[in-house]
Amino acid sequence: MTAGQIAARVTIAKPTLSAHFAILRGADLVESEKVGTTITYHLKLSVLEEALLTFSHAVGIGVAKPARSKSTRRAANAGP
Repeated sequence: MTAGQIAARVTIAKPTLSAHFAILRGADLVESEKVGTTITYHLKLSVLEEALLTFSHAVGIGVAKPARSKSTRRAANAGP
């Protein structure tokens, strides 16, 4: 989308939006293409996917818990 198209969909001032785009470019999440006075932004899906996977692993989302052995289950069920 162009910067103008994105600005029309959000309630953020254009200078603030521009600052956000600078951060996203710095994080390598978007790339921009300027033609004349129009800037078109493209989301780098592979970078976003890697960031989301890293985050999900960091917080334990989507990570399978190792199966407990029978002896571990018996010890856990034995009580105090």
